[in-house]
Amino acid sequence: MCGRYTLTCTPEVLAEAFQLETIPDLQPRYNVAPSQEVACLRAGLRSPKRETVTLRWGLVPSWARDSAMGMKLINGRAETVAEKPSFRRPFRERRCLVLADGYYEWKREGTRKQPYHIRLSSERPFAFAGLWDRWTGADGKPIESCAILTTTPNEGLASIHDRMPVILPPAAYDPWLDPGLRDATRLVPFLTPYPADAMIAVPVSRLVNDPRVDDARCLEALDERSSNGA
Repeated sequence: MCGRYTLTCTPEVLAEAFQLETIPDLQPRYNVAPSQEVACLRAGLRSPKRETVTLRWGLVPSWARDSAMGMKLINGRAETVAEKPSFRRPFRERRCLVLADGYYEWKREGTRKQPYHIRLSSERPFAFAGLWDRWTGADGKPIESCAILTTTPNEGLASIHDRMPVILPPAAYDPWLDPGLRDATRLVPFLTPYPADAMIAVPVSRLVNDPRVDDARCLEALDERSSNGA
């Protein structure tokens, strides 16, 4: 699964990586958690150009009775996304890129779980395959929210967890964001594990366990003895 992640690169680096016309006004995030507002890219509602938006992490389907449903839908399984009622329409019509430069996963080591920060070897920002939807409450105020798709892990990450987020290659960005592309058979091939040889996993401070901690201490690397409790 994907329950925490980071976006710490500069706005300039992000704009260059995703070919944005304007530099987004974003602050570094070291411990992004569900229910928070997160930076995403999607096709413009009035233009095909990419737009940077903030969406609530935890997808609230347009038909949900209340917004609390979003806490159950922070992730969606790539294997069933085209069929699940909560995801099938957003998968056809409302896809987005969730911007990140790393994510956390926890590996059980004895009686404890050790967090790892997982990122690209290049240290470049990347995009999770995301879905978004718009829900309107009784007060008439809309909530736009998103979920991150997950898949089976690559061989380098399988020892840490049995799922990993779908990280899209840059060549997939345009078709993923194309609102006119609704053929699931053309989208499913993107929902695969990212290559293991392009990623690294580093054991980090357990401070990340607390979602209230959102600073550089979360990324402090531990040596192997420390991560094993020695």
